[in-house]
Amino acid sequence: MATIIADTAAPLRRRKHFGDFGPGGFNLLVEDMATLSLIAKDENPGLPFILLAHSMGSFAAQQFVLEHSESLDGLALSGSGALDGLVRLAQSGKRTPAEIVNAAFVPARTPSDWLSRDPAAVDAFLADPLCFGWLQPAANESFFAAASQLADPVRLRQIRHDLPIYVFSGSQDPVGQQLEGVRVLLERYRAAGISDITHDFYPGGRHEMLNEINRDEVRANLLSWIIGVLSGRSEPVMSSAGKNLQYRAGQTGK
Repeated sequence: MATIIADTAAPLRRRKHFGDFGPGGFNLLVEDMATLSLIAKDENPGLPFILLAHSMGSFAAQQFVLEHSESLDGLALSGSGALDGLVRLAQSGKRTPAEIVNAAFVPARTPSDWLSRDPAAVDAFLADPLCFGWLQPAANESFFAAASQLADPVRLRQIRHDLPIYVFSGSQDPVGQQLEGVRVLLERYRAAGISDITHDFYPGGRHEMLNEINRDEVRANLLSWIIGVLSGRSEPVMSSAGKNLQYRAGQTGK
């Protein structure tokens, strides 16, 4: 299986600072994902191709799939939500992004308590020089500018209707607006005619569900979904170049 993992990294060859997309902005990041996908498919011909995308990478994947859903066998979104809802939240007051995401956890041990209930995971993030905090202003502006198309019903209907989509989120993830934005996203996909949607919501979980205190459960559920996608796959899809809170919900449609 060929898997592309999209996280919060900006295109390395074009940026001067962490959190800087370069002159092409957020759209360039998505274009780089498309280029990398073609490379991965060329290097792994005939293998199933699943995109796992987390956090800001999940919003890049939301944009990617508007034009490239035919290139995927499955799409998994972690730490995602409705970008337009986040934009409204960011523009609604004078709080910084750091203050907004950590607000529910005050008094907090660190500025990054919103990431996970596991202190070791939070400390590892803070100690890693490659983990940057926030986007540069121009990059953030280009990121927020993507919100309208990610919510556009016409664009969403361009996603192939039988694409398997898996969304998993913690109930306390501020990026998912404590599930409000995640539910908006799921409903938009259903309204667009997508029939193969599965989600897992985890009570008390924060943003980094793959690094949460119940990470074994989260990873097992992700792998179970991947196995299900692979078992139902009859032929490789073509590349784009070629032509509850219990919170487990089963597949809808299909």
